[in-house]
This record gives sequence, C-alpha cells and structure tokens, in this order.
Amino acid sequence: MNNFNAGLTTPGEKENIPKPMNNYMTRLFSVILLLLSLLPSFATEPLERLLRSGKIDPKQSALLVTDLSDGRVIDAHNTSAPFIPASIMKCVTIASLLPESGTSYRYQTRILADAPVNKGTLEGNLIIEGAGDPSIDAGCEPAGPDFVQEVVKILKNKGIKRIEGKVIIDKSVFTSPAIHPTWAAADTKQKYGTGCHGFNYRHNATGNQAVADPSALFRRNLATALSSAGITLAGKTLEEGERKELGIYRSAQIDEIMRSCMMRSDNLFAEALLRTLPVVSGKPGDTTEAAAMEIDYWQKKGVPTEGVRIIDGSGLSRTNRVTADFMGGILTEMSDNPDYASFLPLAGQEGTLASFLKDTPLDSYIAMKTGSMNGIQCYAGYKLDEDFVPTHVIVLILNALPKGRPAARQAFANYLLETFPQ
Repeated sequence: MNNFNAGLTTPGEKENIPKPMNNYMTRLFSVILLLLSLLPSFATEPLERLLRSGKIDPKQSALLVTDLSDGRVIDAHNTSAPFIPASIMKCVTIASLLPESGTSYRYQTRILADAPVNKGTLEGNLIIEGAGDPSIDAGCEPAGPDFVQEVVKILKNKGIKRIEGKVIIDKSVFTSPAIHPTWAAADTKQKYGTGCHGFNYRHNATGNQAVADPSALFRRNLATALSSAGITLAGKTLEEGERKELGIYRSAQIDEIMRSCMMRSDNLFAEALLRTLPVVSGKPGDTTEAAAMEIDYWQKKGVPTEGVRIIDGSGLSRTNRVTADFMGGILTEMSDNPDYASFLPLAGQEGTLASFLKDTPLDSYIAMKTGSMNGIQCYAGYKLDEDFVPTHVIVLILNALPKGRPAARQAFANYLLETFPQ
C-alpha cells in the first residue's frame, strides 16, 4: 500500500495532469478497490483445503474465525451445529466465573472448634470447613503451604495439646455428587477424572489413581502430624456444639487457579470453579444450578445458546454440547479482558500447546485451549498481535477424526499458517 500511495498526487498536482490521465487513475483506483473488496472470499481457500484434506469429517466438524477489529467473519463452517466440546468447556467455565469472582477472590478453608479450649484441651471436635478449594496440596501451581502443617501450627498457636473429639470435615459448600453420573466409569478411576468435593486434598488422588474419599486421606495424615507435634487426638464421639474459628487457610488468588486450570487442562480445578459460580452469589455449589446460571448469563450477553447443553465444567462428560457460534460469542465478549486471554496457553510455548506450531511464524501468536477425547479434537482461543492482544477469534470443533488426532492437528496447523501468514 505504501508504494501505491507514493504514486498518488496531491490536490495541487492533480490540476497539471491531462484529463485522460485523471480518468485512467480513477479507473485504476476503482479496480484496486474492487479487488480489495473481494479479498475476504480468498480466505475460504484454506478452509476448503482443510475440509477436503481427508483428515477431518466435514459433517462432524465446525469452524469459526472472526476478525475482532470489525466483527468480520473470515471463515465459517457448521457454526450453529452442536458438538461435543471436550476440554474447551473450561473456556466457558472460567469466562462465566471471572466477571463474578474477579481476580482477587480466594478460597477460605476455616479451621474451627465446637467447644471451649480448657487448659490446653479442646473439649470437643476439630472441624475443617471446606470451601471447595481444589488447590490444597494439589502438587501443582499455584503451590501453597502444606495444609496439614498449617492446621498443626494453628492448634499450637492456640495452645491446644489435646483434642477430646474427632476431626470432622464439613463438605457442605458443594451440594452436587462429587462425580457426575454422565462421566465414563473408566475415567473416574484416574487422577484426571477424580471427583470434586467440598473439601479437596492432594488433588483427590494417590499417584495417578483417584481417591474416592480425600477427607479420609487428610485425617490419616493429620493424625500422624498431630502425634509428631505432641498433640493428642482422643477421637471420642461427642455431640457437635457451636463453632468458633481458630484460623483460616487461604488459597492463592483465583486468577492463578484459573491459569493453572487452563494451562494444564485440570478437570478437578474446572469442576470446582464451576461450582464456585453459585457460591460467590450466595447459593449452594450445585453443578446444575451453575450450568443454568451460565446459560442465562450468556443469553443476556446476546451470545447464541441454541443447541448448547452444559453438563459439567471440565468437559469430561460426552453429553456436553456447544456450537462454534456459542464459543465464538464468549471469546469475543472476553477478548478485551487481559486476564482471560493470558490464561490460554501460547502455541509453541506453554501447556497443552507447547509443541503446536512450534518454530513456525505463528509460534507465540496463537493462544488457545485444547480439548481432546477419543475421536475428538477441539480448539478455542485467539490469534494475537505482537503485544499479545487478541486480534481474531478461532474455534475448531472436530467430533470425528478419520486419520486420528495427530493428522487432524497438523491439518489445522496448516490451515492457521495459510490463514494468518506473518
């Protein structure tokens, strides 16, 4: 465009050009404008190549790419068809919670006594009131202090040397079943499919195996630590009394938990974040309630929700359904939120995108959440500029992979490189 502008004349110079030359320049300029107006039609060629590649099933696929500067649709395919989203459901979960919680919200797990402390003896029960915090000793970022040792420290600071009652875990903050009934049984035995409780501990897993009752694991570890610290746990069955606070264990800020969730595609974190949505509004942490709140929120924002079905927060359920229009609408709404965009892994650099587009012109210029299941590959996120500001929304949902995930990923990488030549 600079070379073309260099050939134009100023208004004063134009008067010295013969009339035929003026007509020629006018016609040339009109032709150039016409060609420029047709450019968007050429953007469909990469999409056509993707659809004809044999590496995806066009009937079971949806794609949407829009320009955030003017809302122009670059490419669109099956955008209103509902498909299984897998882990890009986490984009919906966090986009729905972030405006309500803000970035500075912290989970507060309270340590309580239900009886007086008399001469170093807690004459009742020690109560741990769960807040749904998924990050307690989870073995990943954001890492906080050891929870068991923090409880011991609180007891010692209160001069407690003996507990007559038991250690009671209050998990009532979340009212839904820990494991959603639509999850595959094989998944729920694994760490990635562990249940979400009102009190979560050590990612509710031992090694790669899910733990059905993380409270029991915590009680065992606490009993050992109490004994080592010289605190006796008598374990008597006593009637519960009025609760009084001994101390509070606070999580990292919720934006750090959200970022960790997206970078590592953590299902437990996502489920806890979904149930936290009603909690921050003063309601019980129910999954169904949270899903209804999400749909209502995005409908009021004008995001198309027809055909959308939200079952969980992580995408583990194969009964979830989203459309590319729905995902694209949410990403568009969140595009001016710098915190949200920063949660998404950078292509070639981070998390689940560490190897995707690495050492290509788009390395670090694409930020997306991935979603993978058997026969499914999805992406949702942004094209970025050099300041990491979103310029385009990108959504790809593939529910049938004729050649497998690696082939589909490569085909999509080729599409992006063609659509966004640097």
